[in-house]
Amino acid sequence: MSVEEINTLVVGAGQAGIAMSEHLSLMDVPHIVLERHRIAERWRSERWDSLVANGPAWHDRFPGMQFDDMSPDSFPAKERMAAYFEGYAEMLKAPVRTGVDVQRVERLAGRRGFAVTTSAGVIHAANVVAATGPFHTPAIPGIVAGHIRVEQLHSSAYKHPGQLAAGAVLVVGAGASGSQIAEELCRAGKTVYLSVGEHYRPPRAYRGRDYCWWLGALGLWDEVRITPKKKHVAFAVSGYDGGKTIDFRRLAQAGITLVGLTQACHDGVMTFAPGLAANVAEGDRAYFDVLREADAYIARNGLPFPPEPDAWTLLPDPDCLTDPILALDLEEAGIATILWATGFQFDFSWLHVNAFDARGEPFHKRGISAESGIYFLGLPNLVNRASSFIYGVWHDAKFIADHITLQNAYLSYGKP
Repeated sequence: MSVEEINTLVVGAGQAGIAMSEHLSLMDVPHIVLERHRIAERWRSERWDSLVANGPAWHDRFPGMQFDDMSPDSFPAKERMAAYFEGYAEMLKAPVRTGVDVQRVERLAGRRGFAVTTSAGVIHAANVVAATGPFHTPAIPGIVAGHIRVEQLHSSAYKHPGQLAAGAVLVVGAGASGSQIAEELCRAGKTVYLSVGEHYRPPRAYRGRDYCWWLGALGLWDEVRITPKKKHVAFAVSGYDGGKTIDFRRLAQAGITLVGLTQACHDGVMTFAPGLAANVAEGDRAYFDVLREADAYIARNGLPFPPEPDAWTLLPDPDCLTDPILALDLEEAGIATILWATGFQFDFSWLHVNAFDARGEPFHKRGISAESGIYFLGLPNLVNRASSFIYGVWHDAKFIADHITLQNAYLSYGKP
């Protein structure tokens, strides 16, 4: 039985895989894209119903296609995002094969490339691009014992408020997902506690420009002028409800009870680390830093952007911030559900190659791994802050496609 040969095999047909296919096609690199489900499947089925893109339509897209059915300043819903990537793949005539699961990748002996075992057979590829993104295995801390009578749900399994049992909800994690879900649950009439740890809280918009615009204008996408971020600090910005700045004081005013970083659970009592006020204050500091930089940029360039004095005003501190809850009896509080908005862990168990560090995480520089011919795309901070956004992954893919093309040229040099 013959084995299919291809120069480059891309694993995953989400935003990273589609971007990779575009650049490989432009450089005439023979390739295929394998996807175990449907194009952009995570947008379709692995997020909650009301999810919208984290950036406005003018920004959260690829250069080759606009959203022609909505305002450029609106935030596309998840179904629209999935349709966008499906339409983009059709426009490219991208060689995507859906319903094919990649099970194992290992280096071929005595020759260039890798044997890729899939649910549809074996493929030999000179290069493999892992474009599966960062959202692999839901990360649920082992804090709450299984025998405690409370439902535990990861944000990736949450769909809508009606899905949850009657009773209060503790949302753990106050980044874009946790804050958005907590507000949705509160609006649905749920009693909600929101566990807030360290976070980066920028304005959604300021003086008539979205934060995505300010990131570009101020050079913050490239992270040249900012201090390095802590690796696991939550990014508290979203496009929920038309795009509003995540303001924990406003959420508390709406009825959500803020608590600190979830620490432990003993005999049904959840404990929270002190420091809630300090974490909120640090988020405020980051917020005001952006406003100051934006004002300076406007003055320096003589831009006619209208002032926004209200943006500098903070709401009063709620009681839950000045007198924080450090322990909460789950039963007494009526908590029926703990919703973990605590992110994901990598799962590259299908990659049997020397491309990982001692912690089992991808070892790479700008997506070029330590194993020649293996590439990573779609990971947070692959190159810089922009790598986590749709436009950023498109540019990251171009760099990797350039590298693949160059390596192909080296290996073909001197051949007739």
